[in-house]
Amino acid sequence: MDMISNTTNTLKILIISFIFFYSISVSAKTIIHAGHLIDGASVSPLLNMTIIIEGNKIESVEKGFLEPGVEDQYIDLGSYFLLPGLIDMHVHLASEYSKNSYLERVTLNPADYAIHATANAKKTLMAGFTTVRNVGDGDRVTISLRDAINEGIVEGPRIFSSGRTIATTGGHGDSTNSLRDSLSSDPGPREGVINGQKDAAKAVRYRYKEGADLIKITATGGVLSNAKNGQNPQFTDQELKIIVSTAKDYGFKVAAHAHGAEGIKRAVKAGVDSIEHGTLMDTEGMKLMREKGTYYVPTIIAGLWVAEKAKEPGFFPELVRPKALEIGPKIKTTFTKAYQSGVKIAFGTDTGVSEHGKNADEFIHMVDAGMPAMEAIQSATLEASKLLGLENTLGQVKSGYLADLVAVSEDPLNNISILKEIDFVMKDGVVYKQP
Repeated sequence: MDMISNTTNTLKILIISFIFFYSISVSAKTIIHAGHLIDGASVSPLLNMTIIIEGNKIESVEKGFLEPGVEDQYIDLGSYFLLPGLIDMHVHLASEYSKNSYLERVTLNPADYAIHATANAKKTLMAGFTTVRNVGDGDRVTISLRDAINEGIVEGPRIFSSGRTIATTGGHGDSTNSLRDSLSSDPGPREGVINGQKDAAKAVRYRYKEGADLIKITATGGVLSNAKNGQNPQFTDQELKIIVSTAKDYGFKVAAHAHGAEGIKRAVKAGVDSIEHGTLMDTEGMKLMREKGTYYVPTIIAGLWVAEKAKEPGFFPELVRPKALEIGPKIKTTFTKAYQSGVKIAFGTDTGVSEHGKNADEFIHMVDAGMPAMEAIQSATLEASKLLGLENTLGQVKSGYLADLVAVSEDPLNNISILKEIDFVMKDGVVYKQP
């Protein structure tokens, strides 16, 4: 009888202890006092707000500075400007362009690129970009990195990866382009290179097989590929339609690298979700994008960067230099026209061409080109989340949204360059950087 009584008492103690410690763990929250809140949707900052976070989500956003509980983690950002975590819709984490980049194509191994990507991901997160779209790499580098970050093995932003870019033989995105014969080959859909409608569908399905999150195509020539033409269309209408329709069947959105006007229009008519760069976009192309609701991801800093580097003798191969000088400087002017015409714009930098961790330079050029600072911020929060299809999860400081937050010491609406100096970074409710 005593044994039964002792066992019962022990069970009671264990149950009471479990309830006590469980109640502490579920009630403990993170309380942030924000002197100024740019929430991603409002037209002006909100003053003296409290953000209550439980786990990896925002529980509520309250007016005034509410008192934290005894067990709560308290973060005082009363003198800061708090924003949603920033989103960059066009990065290449596995590389960073230099005059050695063409040599590295034949000297670096996938493991080298993976290590570079891991370091670049950390820089990106510390710069305040809690989510990125990696549009093009090889060997599943950023797909594996995405998974490692999600599992907490390494630190970095939330990654949406396209895996390999889908290109055409010899086109921008064919990794064997301009290599000597002994190093070249005839890649196919598995390697992201297509010729014809059958190949087009198969290439999309391979991206699904390798675990990609979206499809990236190179609808026109590019600046940095070692080929003569940087703007010619490189897919037929039929190939584009098959790519887009197959992508939709598999739940993919489609991002289209495109510089030339004709390639842009073909891609938009086929139903892609975004045009990347869009340098030589014409009035007809802008009209089509408005009608179709296609997003424009400008990447101004990449254009300006390649134009500047093209002035350095020997930095680019001779096939690349004229393209960089011609196409690079035009992106900013195109951005102004696209913005004024009402094309939807999502923030993107093409970082990996320029230096990782300096993504916020794009904001300065966007504002300089005529976009109000608040709209520039929303292009990297609210609008970017819409292009991702996650507008009910990311891009706002709002109840039920993921707890991705960044803070700066000055008003970015008066000084947009302050976004280059992020003081506080939280992703998924975890603080990675604070004053």
